[in-house]
Amino acid sequence: MEFRNVYAQGFARVAACTLPVALADPAENARRIAEQVRACHDDGVAVALFPELSLSGYAVDDLFLQDVLLDAVDRAVVALAEATVGLTPVVVVGAPLRHANRLYNCAVVIHRGEVLGVAPKSYLPTYREFYEKRWFAAGTGQEGQNLVRPQWPGSDVDGEVPFGPDLLFTADDVPGLVIHAEVCEDLWVPVPPSHEAALAGATVLLNLSASPITVGRAEDRHLLARSASARCDAAYFYAAASAGESSTDLSWDGMTMAYELGELLGASERFPDGPRRTVVDVDLDRLRQERMRVGSFDDNAAAYAADEAGFRVVPFRLRPPAGDLGLRRVVDRFPFVPDDESRLAQDCYEAYNIQVSGLEQRMRSIGGGDPARVPRIVIGVSGGLDSTHALIVAVKACDRLGLPRTHVLGMTMPGFATSAGTKSNAVALMEALGIEWEEVDVRPLATQMLKALGHPAGDGEPVYDVTFENVQAGLRTDVLFRAANQRGGIVLGTGDLSELALGWCTYGVGDQMSHYGVNAGVPKTLIQHLIRWVVSHGELGDAGADETLLAILDTEISPELVPVREGEKIQSTQDTIGPYGLHDFTLFHVLRWGYRPSKIAFLAEHAWRDASVGAWPAGYPERDRVAHELPAIRQWLGVFLRRFFQNQFKRSAIPNGPKVVAGGSLSPRGDWRMPSDAVAAAWLAELDENVPQA
Repeated sequence: MEFRNVYAQGFARVAACTLPVALADPAENARRIAEQVRACHDDGVAVALFPELSLSGYAVDDLFLQDVLLDAVDRAVVALAEATVGLTPVVVVGAPLRHANRLYNCAVVIHRGEVLGVAPKSYLPTYREFYEKRWFAAGTGQEGQNLVRPQWPGSDVDGEVPFGPDLLFTADDVPGLVIHAEVCEDLWVPVPPSHEAALAGATVLLNLSASPITVGRAEDRHLLARSASARCDAAYFYAAASAGESSTDLSWDGMTMAYELGELLGASERFPDGPRRTVVDVDLDRLRQERMRVGSFDDNAAAYAADEAGFRVVPFRLRPPAGDLGLRRVVDRFPFVPDDESRLAQDCYEAYNIQVSGLEQRMRSIGGGDPARVPRIVIGVSGGLDSTHALIVAVKACDRLGLPRTHVLGMTMPGFATSAGTKSNAVALMEALGIEWEEVDVRPLATQMLKALGHPAGDGEPVYDVTFENVQAGLRTDVLFRAANQRGGIVLGTGDLSELALGWCTYGVGDQMSHYGVNAGVPKTLIQHLIRWVVSHGELGDAGADETLLAILDTEISPELVPVREGEKIQSTQDTIGPYGLHDFTLFHVLRWGYRPSKIAFLAEHAWRDASVGAWPAGYPERDRVAHELPAIRQWLGVFLRRFFQNQFKRSAIPNGPKVVAGGSLSPRGDWRMPSDAVAAAWLAELDENVPQA
């Protein structure tokens, strides 16, 4: 595998192009289009889309019925094919073409000097400013046809090329690259041809459009293209006519855009002063994975009988370029955390309320509808991120249920390495929130247990092994459960999604267990933003609490189980198991998309190798904006895979908790089912084989 080659990593580079048109001058248009195709070739593009009727111009009216123009278009197709013989891109251009007794508005597909096929426009607008039925015949009903053009390169021995809306252009050497072309109005009808093509296997859907611009129409185009890509589990590309079209009654904005699974990959400026291209890399693996996961997609295909038997497959060999071509798409460092500030605020609002409403429902259910029987919330408060956020959720749930905040019992349980800072933050927060709280020092209990076990630490020796750590973690959980028994409450779990993925929790009588795991669906990288959102939106209504929350956000992530000498750095979770930023990156792409380790490493390198490039989420501290080079990415990816497989047994027995993020959850009753006996050998072998050391 060429590790840094986008095609080797399951991508295909596609360009939506627009350019000034020379009205009724096909030879000049062919020359201009060929110039843009050469630029696309230099960019490593696989597919280059151009606007509707781009060889003739769209707004030529009755000139469409002039033989001089149509003969010139025919010659322009040949000229364009000859001009692109040695170029990589599949070229898709618009042309008026004669077939049998009628004229059709067509998409002509050309590759490496040959015409692969022609797709006529299925639905012709004849309303408001449109008069297409005056000149063209509809492409509906033309399935299975051939266009007779013996003079065209690529025609068969009978001088024919495939003609019809039922053509799928499939790259034999780029898995998953299946192209379908439709023309402008085809997208505006209730059941577009592209949707049936997607059910038949098309992954890259192209729309050649002229589309004169009026106020609000650009927004409509975005709506339709985004919806098409989402509904079809596909990529959808759109290219509209630009300058040069007739201004007699209309204007043109030259809009190009690309969507993938409902996400905007790119768009060019509108009303440009020259050629423009939206060039993006389509993740074919992502499309394949989504279709494989969403069984209703195939069910829909079966219901419409839209399988390959109903479409004709036109194969070709792309011969994609080798080498490092870069990556033409945004890769988020934090896939669980949007970079856009307004979207981040929306996600935080939803995540927070999912957690609060889930806990409310659990409390109501246990109480059987009787407010007097609603259980108290018992929670261990350490002064760290996870317990802080769980406490915020618990307080808000009580507020919404009309219960006093003293219904929450917070317990701070200092151990052998608890710092003064985290303890003081925990106490300050509990005081500010007005909950009931108690302190239980677990050190005497832990010393007694260690001594009973014959552990050297029981006699004061500095032996800080996993037993030493888990005795403290286990006792804390034991205290919480016994307190819940005593006070008529439930233990609220604080562990998050990232910790579950890595198995960074003590099994059984430990922080893996609770009565309800309110954070189990929230990744570590999102929790800090949830806390910031709570502060910025005044959810708690207390300035003192908000001040303490901000102090907690500045605290090192640490289990605080191993004592340190004066001047030494406290025990750091991320020093031990790796950066949560990288681990959450891997978790998202494993859980949501099932990617190979090599592809995850490829994406991570693009996302993390330069801290100065790309967006960071709003409010993310400057001091934490670090870079990770490939050797570190490779190392921690291996750690993730080993821990993820080794710790499935912990996830198989986790308490209830709400799914929060679309990236998925690890509940064995929800998103994730995995045998505890599975091993990571195949994943680690793929990592070792396909990811270089540097």
